Amino acid sequence: MGRGATAGVRLAGRGSRAGVSRARAYTHSAGAGESGLARIVELHFVSLAGDAAFTVALAGTIFAIPTDQARVQVAQFLLLTMAPFALLAPFIGPLLDRFRHGRRWAIGTTLAARAFLCWVLADAVASHSAWVFPTALGCLVASRAYGVTRASAVPRVLPAGVSLVEANSRNALAGVVGMAVGGAVAAAVAGFGAQWSLRLAFAIYVVGTVLAVRLPARVDSDIGEQDIADTVVLTPAGRTPQRRHPLARLRGRVAALPTTVLAAMCSAAGTRLLAGFLTLFVAFLMREHPLPGLSGTLTLALVAGAAGVGNGLGTLVGNALGHRRPEVITAASLLACVLAALVTAAFYSVWTLVALGLVAGLAGQTVKLGADAVVQRDVGESVRTRVFAWQETTLQTAWVIGGGIGIALPLVPVLGFGVVSALLVVVLLVTVWVRASHIGTAPAPAA
Repeated sequence: MGRGATAGVRLAGRGSRAGVSRARAYTHSAGAGESGLARIVELHFVSLAGDAAFTVALAGTIFAIPTDQARVQVAQFLLLTMAPFALLAPFIGPLLDRFRHGRRWAIGTTLAARAFLCWVLADAVASHSAWVFPTALGCLVASRAYGVTRASAVPRVLPAGVSLVEANSRNALAGVVGMAVGGAVAAAVAGFGAQWSLRLAFAIYVVGTVLAVRLPARVDSDIGEQDIADTVVLTPAGRTPQRRHPLARLRGRVAALPTTVLAAMCSAAGTRLLAGFLTLFVAFLMREHPLPGLSGTLTLALVAGAAGVGNGLGTLVGNALGHRRPEVITAASLLACVLAALVTAAFYSVWTLVALGLVAGLAGQTVKLGADAVVQRDVGESVRTRVFAWQETTLQTAWVIGGGIGIALPLVPVLGFGVVSALLVVVLLVTVWVRASHIGTAPAPAA
């Protein structure tokens, strides 16, 4: 038995080393190792592994509180903590424009903040402190901010032979693997208590902070970059450009975006709204009203697993459809979410819930890749980073709105999924209206 166990450990070690070698070969291929893209991919793997460990701990702490009390506290801290982020989200892109020389430190700050909050949260969970909710939601805010800062850095490290869509596909795939690895390790550690999953997340985030600071210096470069509004707002000859109010600059950015980009952002926002709604509404619904013959935990695990599988499939499908028109991809993804939500509202069951989770994960990934492709194609390189960061901020705001709706609605399946279906239909109509009315500028071919 001892020899068999030793052989098994050696075999597992060899398999792990082979897997790591193949993963590094993939992330460093096509010049990604020399350009620095591979470092961002590896950083994203670490960040999502930490998020998975944090989520495992969250599932055993926050959702262990009685439903009514938990909903009130989540809604309260969502309003106090997430709402300011949602209101200020349109200004995060311009803020990155102003301080873009510090992207590495901005990314590292979001990871360091999550590490600190997870350490505090571990003690709060062990002592049943009232700081559980504000620290947990603070981690979520830092996670959203990480997505914005990382998105603004990716275009600066693109190798010559890799497109923005392919780069984000690598990041997405690394994120899926990171969540799987981090979730598995955290689930094993959680047997000793939820606080140990949080301490594991703390250690992972510390590693991520170091990796962020060690990103290549070109991440902070702003050579050739300019403001998106300045590309269309002309100043008469002989006059000095006037400083404009931030809201005026915001309107200028909206007017400067091509119609195709605005429509793609609407579609992507719709799928992200659905993801935020599912995250909170289904979690509380399964605790209060589990389906007959199934435990709420099992149903929630099935829906979450289906969403994860859909997210992974979305990366593969997005690569396979890379040469298709991205407008078709984004529109089809949003339409699939609308139909899946309507079917769930009309025929509520475990199968429709799982199907909705699968469609939400698949569509969320494909629409993001399609929206990135539209930005890459229709926005010049001198302003592409600005638009990409602003798009990511908009998607995070949509997630916050969807999560807030999921908390506010009564735990009635037909009502909840009916409301989110109606909202998705509205988003679909707005997308069609944007395309038909040509609100934005004509597409500017990428440099």
